[in-house]
Amino acid sequence: MPLSIGINQIIGAITLESFSIPQRILHWLTAALVLFNLLLPDGMNEWKRAIRHTGTATADQVAGANIHAYVGIGILLLVIVRLLLRHKSGVPDAPAEEPAIFTFASKLAHAILYLLLIAMPLTGMAAYYLGYNSAGNIHADVLKVILWAVIGTHVLGALVHQFYWKTNVLRRMTIG
Repeated sequence: MPLSIGINQIIGAITLESFSIPQRILHWLTAALVLFNLLLPDGMNEWKRAIRHTGTATADQVAGANIHAYVGIGILLLVIVRLLLRHKSGVPDAPAEEPAIFTFASKLAHAILYLLLIAMPLTGMAAYYLGYNSAGNIHADVLKVILWAVIGTHVLGALVHQFYWKTNVLRRMTIG
């Protein structure tokens, strides 16, 4: 019987040790843009305040709001690319040391994070470009709070892996 192994069998047998370099770059670029928009929403806030009080905004206020909006659109595009790359390249398995309940929680948190990183820009665009104020309220008052909580959980999970379980989870997304 001849020895023939298909490429899919070989690839299927390989376990990913870390995320690919493009995945890591996209992760940290997305994180930087998300933190920028979460920590510095002043441009959008000033524009919204001006529109609410006077019905018009200065060129600087519009420019500040546009920066916030463009960063949000950039986040949406990066997340789409990340999801396509994640589907194509896969992700490393959860460490064996991680209890099953935390593996489930991690998958759930990642799913919620990706949903938020899509919903936030979409609701922001609906508010800013289409004038749906209710979408803006959901964006700023509900989704933003949930996003902060999920980001905190995500960071806490990485730190638990690094310092409590002493796994390579943090390393897989930094230096590989």
